[in-house]
Amino acid sequence: MSSDTPLTDLWLERSRLDGMMLGAVSYGGFFILTVQAAIALMQRPRHGGKIADHRFSLLAYVLITFVLGTIGFAANAKYTQMIWIDLRDAPGGPATLIEEEMNYSINVVAISCYFVMEWFMQALLLHRCFVIWNWARYVMVPMITLYIAMIAMAILVLVESGAGAIFYNINTELAYLSLEVGLTVTYSVLVTSRLLSMRGRMKQIMQEYDSSTYDTIALMVVESAMVYIVYAIVFIVSFGMHSNVSNLCFLSISHVQGIAQLLIIIRVARGRAITSEHTRAMAACTTMAFSATVSDETEETNVERTAGSHEGGVQLYFGSEKVAETEEGTA
Repeated sequence: MSSDTPLTDLWLERSRLDGMMLGAVSYGGFFILTVQAAIALMQRPRHGGKIADHRFSLLAYVLITFVLGTIGFAANAKYTQMIWIDLRDAPGGPATLIEEEMNYSINVVAISCYFVMEWFMQALLLHRCFVIWNWARYVMVPMITLYIAMIAMAILVLVESGAGAIFYNINTELAYLSLEVGLTVTYSVLVTSRLLSMRGRMKQIMQEYDSSTYDTIALMVVESAMVYIVYAIVFIVSFGMHSNVSNLCFLSISHVQGIAQLLIIIRVARGRAITSEHTRAMAACTTMAFSATVSDETEETNVERTAGSHEGGVQLYFGSEKVAETEEGTA
């Protein structure tokens, strides 16, 4: 009995369609978290501090990445329609349209938007890292070098795509993905090690010091990074093996990265998971937000002064420009 099904790569077509569905689901989560982040940033911060001064910058970041992600998703959705409806009678059918997708300008627009979106997200990571390390050159130079190399690889991918190359055969894309994941892993290691180092110094000065604040922020950094890193590694391995599994991740990986960033921004803007009490006997409260720089000298000075006060408080801002100290009875 003969079959009416034309000879084609059904697994390729199914993986592309399933990948678009996963992209729609991840975009839905990205959309909801964007709205929540925008609302949280527009509200007056409950704890005040530098997050109030930087909320408009974070709001601009949220809106820019959302616009770029939306354009990219809309372009992918349109091309999905073209594959199985508008151009279904094209020579080679859907399989050829999937393999040669970069021959269509709508896909070049989609991948360009996602590239720029990822540049913004990595730039935010770099800023957090530099602030925590007090803009140390030995940290900034290698991280900026990786960032520039990542952008250069993305531009080369677009150039090769414009020349008619099949996207999944472009080795430069593999290099770009590896640099991006490497940058995220390096950021996580640097920030976490810095926070744990500061926690150790605080404990040396105050034996009864409550280190839960540093532990919470370190855990938050690792959690947000691991969500993207695990997903990206699956994509890189499948992409390098030219497996159709990469189609399942390709259309949603940028959304996953955006979701990881938004989760932190929302928690910071709402004052969750970043505020904890210091030693109850001293009635000290530490608040960490994205907007602050923690320097060794300032930290040690503030700790010594706080240790001598019975009602002192220290504010540490996770990602801003200084460590502010507040003490009752002092101007």
